Amino acid sequence: MNKPFAGFGPELNVFGEPLESCSTDPLTGFFRNGYCSAGPEGEARHLVCVEMTDEFLAFSKSVGNDLTTPMPQFAFPGLEPGDRWCLVAERWVEAFAAGKAPRVFLRATNQGVLRLVDLATLKRYALDLS
Repeated sequence: MNKPFAGFGPELNVFGEPLESCSTDPLTGFFRNGYCSAGPEGEARHLVCVEMTDEFLAFSKSVGNDLTTPMPQFAFPGLEPGDRWCLVAERWVEAFAAGKAPRVFLRATNQGVLRLVDLATLKRYALDLS
């Protein structure tokens, strides 16, 4: 069971189930634990597990958030299309409003994002619904 923080129960995804890992290669999450965790205090905002695309990476760079350039001092490898990554929830909403939102892995997306966007909208971008 997912227990990314000792002493705390599992964080939940948008379905109210235990949060699944988003990616370990590259290692993602605000806490670099592979999960889109909010953390024990709910302080992290990297809540949406997405699959990077050329279009989204270009959009992100155009609004001042270059996700392609490695920044080793922050354990950030630089991203490529196809990489899974825990994206800041507000950035996903911004990209959605601009028509550039990347696709989402709902089972690895933290339920905290539901404060900003409804589940029906997220489902339209889902990569992991059967």
